[in-house]
Amino acid sequence: MKTIVVEALSAKLGGGQTYVRSLFEHYRARDGVRVIALLPPELASSLAPNEAVEVLSPEFPSRGPLQRAIWTRVHFPRWLRETRADVLFCPGGYLSARGGGRYRTAVTFQNMLPFALAERKRYPLGYSRTRFWLLEKMQRAALRRADLAICISEYAKSVVDSKVPRRKGGIAVIAHGIDAHFISSTRGRAPLGSEYVLYVSILNYYKAQVEVVEAWSLLKRERTTPEKLVLVGLADWPYAQRVRARIAELRLENDVMLIGEAPYRELPAWYQHAKVSLFASSCENCPFILLEAMAAGRPVLSSNYPPMPELAGTGADYFDPYNPRELAALLRRYLDDESLRTQMGQRALAQSRKFTWERAATDTWDQLINL
Repeated sequence: MKTIVVEALSAKLGGGQTYVRSLFEHYRARDGVRVIALLPPELASSLAPNEAVEVLSPEFPSRGPLQRAIWTRVHFPRWLRETRADVLFCPGGYLSARGGGRYRTAVTFQNMLPFALAERKRYPLGYSRTRFWLLEKMQRAALRRADLAICISEYAKSVVDSKVPRRKGGIAVIAHGIDAHFISSTRGRAPLGSEYVLYVSILNYYKAQVEVVEAWSLLKRERTTPEKLVLVGLADWPYAQRVRARIAELRLENDVMLIGEAPYRELPAWYQHAKVSLFASSCENCPFILLEAMAAGRPVLSSNYPPMPELAGTGADYFDPYNPRELAALLRRYLDDESLRTQMGQRALAQSRKFTWERAATDTWDQLINL
């Protein structure tokens, strides 16, 4: 019997939870394999039933980062020995215990920001920059020691190869999939009564919402623009205040809508009814948002920073997210050309079909079982 332990107690936010949930929901029992999942209670309770996975939610490490750190240092190594673990998989990217020959280890490289110095410099000096510095050290150590590093794009692999050259183990590239409810042929109810251009993402420094708002201002100077620019995403970072201030400075209060964080199950309708979807991030690994936007069959305008062209291919058009004039020109072209929107929407949908969780999960479990 081969025992695989998946330690995902830190998976408490959207993208991390989606990744872990999708891996388990698409796992099918394998002969001679036992899978144990350590999950926070909120994630464990949301999983679809799967008799092939043993789900545990230890109370103490689920309380917070400090308790989790104490538990993984003091109790977890002994628990792994008692469980006779053969593989420890840490999808969050940081090894919670060292194998030391007793079991093999695997991590997923998901967070690109700690390795992107230019992007980190967009943040003010203080807590965030210090945190990214520490996370970089932790990620480097995990990637160096792990027997297997799973990268979710070829671009991510190139970063690992250059930043962590002396690794112990192997590397595999397995891109994310798209949740089934994003590729439904049934369109949800329109969330707005007017036409709109959509940008879904947390309001944060490397997401370039300020430049997107500036591009919208330039667009409105060039054409009558009845469409709204809709920004959907968590807006509690200090950067969100910059976005609001820029909207006010450009007198776009009636033209730009900050919706805040939309419920995950409502996002497909936002994408499906958008005239155009934007993705202006400059620091990603394998963004769910870009894949989900393409699955709606609507035209997508994407940042030209890697790995976006690798993932979207010919299913999107590209722009420099820090050049508002370039985006404004691209928006004008698409908003004034219905046939182009139809053509690019079809291309986006076709490209999105390359990304399935069945494939991603199967490839991931194959790697872990053969480790």
